[in-house]
Amino acid sequence: MISVPLLLVVIGALWWLLGGRYVSTDNAYVHQDLVTIGSDVAGRIAAVRVRENEHVTAGQVLFELDAAPYRIALANAEANVAKQRLQVEQLRAAYHDAEARLRAAQQEVDFRKREYERQSRLAEGGYAAKAHIDEVKHALENAEQQLQMANQGIESARAALGGNPDIATEDHPLVREAIAARDRAQLDLEHTVIHAPSDGVISQTDRLQVGQYVAVGDPVLSLVESDRSWVEANFKETELGGIRPGQKAEIKIEAYPGLPLQAQVESIGAGTGSEFSLLPAENATGNWVKVVQRVPVRLHILTATKMPLRAGLSATVTVDTGRQRGLFGRAFAGGEGDPNSEQ
Repeated sequence: MISVPLLLVVIGALWWLLGGRYVSTDNAYVHQDLVTIGSDVAGRIAAVRVRENEHVTAGQVLFELDAAPYRIALANAEANVAKQRLQVEQLRAAYHDAEARLRAAQQEVDFRKREYERQSRLAEGGYAAKAHIDEVKHALENAEQQLQMANQGIESARAALGGNPDIATEDHPLVREAIAARDRAQLDLEHTVIHAPSDGVISQTDRLQVGQYVAVGDPVLSLVESDRSWVEANFKETELGGIRPGQKAEIKIEAYPGLPLQAQVESIGAGTGSEFSLLPAENATGNWVKVVQRVPVRLHILTATKMPLRAGLSATVTVDTGRQRGLFGRAFAGGEGDPNSEQ
């Protein structure tokens, strides 16, 4: 009657002292990156190239939009490039014409100056009438005004060429703008064919129908990147004290009970799940009830497996914290105390 209860007490004490090294939870799930796929241009679906749950590779065609409007837009943009090149050549010809006008105006001014000087000398000797002198002077003033207008014309022609009469046609702002518009039209045409951004499993293809109109940015497909998986375990806040990044762990996927996976703690969440919920709990109320919070812990899977891991699968995670409770904790930690404690 005494030995049996005493034995149970000893066993319970030993279990408590030696326990605490492994922390486990079944609130864990497999996660994979999920990419929402839409279209960068608007249009009607012309063809669907994939099926539901089909495994696709990066660059594989998923669906195509009607490209006819975008081919027309590209042809129009290419015609506009040619038009702007001709426009630049016309501006260059106008500049040369302005140069010729300037030279002619300068020659006219020089001639009128010589004529005015010659008539002035004749007037001093009494051989020219005053009225004729006035006509010659008026002609000189007109020639000088024409010279000023020719200077303004050449400045205007130079400005139309970007301030550089020798600018290359392809470097002119008008041509560069037209080329940019053409490149944009070419890009829009290429975007009528939607490709897979990475390897994965395609989903929600039943939402795609030939003839359906797709707007820019509308999500139409989902791609699960199945080649990269991790497990997110939600540990209680009371179990979080001994967990550190880098610790070893074991994962058991409920879909594959005989397939334990080795893992490593990659990171610990910045806050509890309630802090990132859409409607966080309001604790400053009179009917507050304390609830044990959970913090997400991300685990990197180390074991390679041929069994397919699906996003959302349930799992059980056991983390080896490397320490025990009480006096035995120092002995099992190598005689130096808890290796995970801060120095």
